[in-house]
Amino acid sequence: MQFVTSRSEALDKLNKFIENDISNYNTKRNFDFGAINRSNVSCLSPYITHRLITEYETAKLVLKKHPFQKVDKFIQEIFWRVYWKGWLELRPKVWNDFIDDLKIIKEDDEYLKAINGETEIVCFNDWINELKNFNYLHNHTRMLFASIWIFTLRLPWQKGAEFFMKHLYDGDAASNTLSWRWVAGIQTKGKNYLAQSWNISKFTNNKYKNVKINEIALPIIDKREYKISPIKINNNEELNKHLIIFENEMFINFNEIKKYKKIFFVLISNESRSLKLSKKVLDFKKSIINSQLNDIKYEAELLDENSFINFTLTFKSFDVIYPSIGENLSFLKRLIKKNHLKINYITRKEDEFCWRFSNKGYFNFKSNLPIILSTFKLN
Repeated sequence: MQFVTSRSEALDKLNKFIENDISNYNTKRNFDFGAINRSNVSCLSPYITHRLITEYETAKLVLKKHPFQKVDKFIQEIFWRVYWKGWLELRPKVWNDFIDDLKIIKEDDEYLKAINGETEIVCFNDWINELKNFNYLHNHTRMLFASIWIFTLRLPWQKGAEFFMKHLYDGDAASNTLSWRWVAGIQTKGKNYLAQSWNISKFTNNKYKNVKINEIALPIIDKREYKISPIKINNNEELNKHLIIFENEMFINFNEIKKYKKIFFVLISNESRSLKLSKKVLDFKKSIINSQLNDIKYEAELLDENSFINFTLTFKSFDVIYPSIGENLSFLKRLIKKNHLKINYITRKEDEFCWRFSNKGYFNFKSNLPIILSTFKLN
C-alpha cells in the first residue's frame, strides 16, 4: 500500500475508487482484509487531512456519478471529519487540555511494551507494526486498537492519541483526539466503545480468533466540562501581499493566489510541535508541499519554522489560510504574541457554514447534510 503525494495522483485515486469500488463500501467498509487489500475503503484520508483534495470536492465527484442513497455511508464518513473540526473549533480548550495532560503522563514499561508490539495480544502487536510500516490503519481497526489500548492494556488514551499522530499519514488534530475521547467514553460521557473478540474475528475475516481482551470495562471518568465558545477568526476583506499556507491546508484556488505577490508554504519541525511526528510522516508532508510547489507554477517557497520566524521579523502583516485548531495554529499564536503580528485569516466558506452544525452531536450534523450539499451544489 503506497500513498502518492501529488494532487493529480490523489484525484486519480479518488476517481478509480468512484468507478470501481465505492459500490461495495456500504456493506464491506468495516472489514479489514489487511494492508495489501484495501479495495473496500478509499484510503483517501491522507490527502483529505492535508486538504490536497477537500471533503467538498470529494463529495461532489462522488455524487456526480452516484445517487446519494447508494453512497450515503461514504458521504457521511467524509463529513465526520468536517464535523470533528467544527466541534473542536467550538471547544478549543479540549485540545489545550489534551496537550497539557501529556506533559504530566509518564511513559512506563507497559507503555513501552505496547508501542514496541510486545504485548500478549497478537492482533494488537500486528497493528502496531502495520502502523509503523504503512503509516495507516483501517478505521474500524483504529477503534479496536484504541479500545484494547485503553481498557485491556489500561494505558492513558492521551498517549494512544499521541502515538497515532506520530505515525499516521492522516493524523488530524480534531478527528484523532476526539475519536480517542469517544472510544474512552468521555466524548459522549458514559458511553465507551468496547472491542469484542467476536467483532475482531469477524471483521478481520477470521484472521484473529479468541482474542483475550477486557469486554466489560466501564467508561473512563473525566469530569471536565467544555462549554461552547463562539468561533472568532480575524478575517478582513482587504488582502496583504503575502499568503502563508500550512501543510494541513494545501488546497489552492489558483485564481485567488494570483492576488498575492508571493506564496509561502510552512512546515514546522518537531522542535515546534507538542506531538512529535515520525520522520516518515514529516517527509510525507514535505513531499506534498514540494508537489504543490511544482504544480502551481507561481512565485512560491517552502519555509521551515526558523525561516518563517525570520520572515515575521520583516513582515508583520500577512494572510494565512486558517489552519484550524491544532499544532500549526498553536505555533502561529505563540509567534503572533511574541512578534506582535497582525494576521488576516482566510477561511473556507464551506467550513464556516458547516461548523455551525457542530454545536451538538453528529446526528444533528448529519440531519443538515442535505442543506450543506445543496448550499454548495455538491449533489
